[in-house]
Amino acid sequence: MITMDQIVREGDPVLREKAIELDLPASKEDHNTLEKMLQFIKNSQDDELAKKYNLRPGVGLAAPQIGISKRMLAVHFTDFNDKEYSMGLFNPKIMSHSVEKTYLQGGEGCLSVDRDVPGIVPRYARITVKGVNLEGEEVKLRLKGYAAIVFQHEIDHLDGIMFYDHINPDNPLQPPENSKPAEEI
Repeated sequence: MITMDQIVREGDPVLREKAIELDLPASKEDHNTLEKMLQFIKNSQDDELAKKYNLRPGVGLAAPQIGISKRMLAVHFTDFNDKEYSMGLFNPKIMSHSVEKTYLQGGEGCLSVDRDVPGIVPRYARITVKGVNLEGEEVKLRLKGYAAIVFQHEIDHLDGIMFYDHINPDNPLQPPENSKPAEEI
């Protein structure tokens, strides 16, 4: 079981590496790792388990965050329209994105960042992601608003990018041009 002890914190070089693509079908070891990542996210949202194992709640986890520089991510969340997303993906890739931007009004957080980083993180309002799920099937997801933000955050980890890299250093609380808050999309 993955706990907060296995979560790599900012400053660790693995978080700045571009993760490698996996040969598919995934090895048994990689498959098991991705299943454990998804279970960690689910556990982190279960009040009883989170308290028992001292887990910080999260909605997504990328393999570099547990020290593995491979293109794998897991998400488990419900968007603002009550649509649930719960999956692990191998080799996820953003295939297209909107010009329009979005952001979370309260900013973003990260399991690998133990401090509060105030600021607006501009993201694409709509994206199309392709990847291979835990069942070995290729999936194509059209995502918008909050779901698009979560996937962009995790895919950024696979490219060595932290959420705060996107914050405007001169005016951190300024919403991006041509944007709406995710809550309104």
